[in-house]
Amino acid sequence: MSEQSLNRNLCVDFDNINASIRNNGFSRQSLQLIDNYTNDIINGKTNITRFNQAEHAGLCRAGEMLIGAYIVCNYARTSLEASADAATSQASPTNWEIDEKQEALVQQWAEAKGVWFANAEQDIESEYGAKIAQGAEAKVYYKDGDVSVIKIRTSIYATLERALESIILHNAIFPETSMNVIGFTRDADGMFRIILTQPYIGCKRLATKQEIDLLLSFKGFQDNNNGLGINYIGKRLYLEDMHPANVFIDFLSDSPICIDCIIKFVR
Repeated sequence: MSEQSLNRNLCVDFDNINASIRNNGFSRQSLQLIDNYTNDIINGKTNITRFNQAEHAGLCRAGEMLIGAYIVCNYARTSLEASADAATSQASPTNWEIDEKQEALVQQWAEAKGVWFANAEQDIESEYGAKIAQGAEAKVYYKDGDVSVIKIRTSIYATLERALESIILHNAIFPETSMNVIGFTRDADGMFRIILTQPYIGCKRLATKQEIDLLLSFKGFQDNNNGLGINYIGKRLYLEDMHPANVFIDFLSDSPICIDCIIKFVR
């Protein structure tokens, strides 16, 4: 059973979603089944056993669009794995193959759902404000006076599914800067991107290494002693890229707040 398998008493529902996508694509029926399952998660009627209670809360804070995309990613991966199992001489699918299929199917689902934005960068800048920052992982847009920023976030993870997981895990560990997914797009270079909102944090200054260490020690992480001083490990998760540019001292609370980092399960 795959690492993202659902709890046993809901396997029939998930099997129905898989069968509907396999037989009908992203028809009205398939979309409704995904929506129903998403609502059951948000309303606490079911969960995904991959996540503990705090992570499940992070999943819900990420919103309906992330949950729907995560369900589609699960289908994409399990369908590839099933094909490999059926052809015994075929090797297990690579992360590259999984990622390619997940991106393609999530795009199809998002288009059918009406949350695929072909010209996201131009539309966001005209409606939500100018680009104020750009890093390896995200382009950030903000209009003075707004309480949130808009991010167009690329995947630097092995698969799209793991990129979505990273948002869920961020929300679990850093709920004060929770990310809420509102759509999907591709940039001018054809790279798949996730569109999300996140609370705007007024940066008084960048956090020091000591302040980051203290923040993460309260959350159960310690420096993994790899010599970089920006990577941390806990019982379930790795945190990477925890450098001062990703951890601000907030103007209001005067406390360190993480706005972004790389988060992965310990596998």
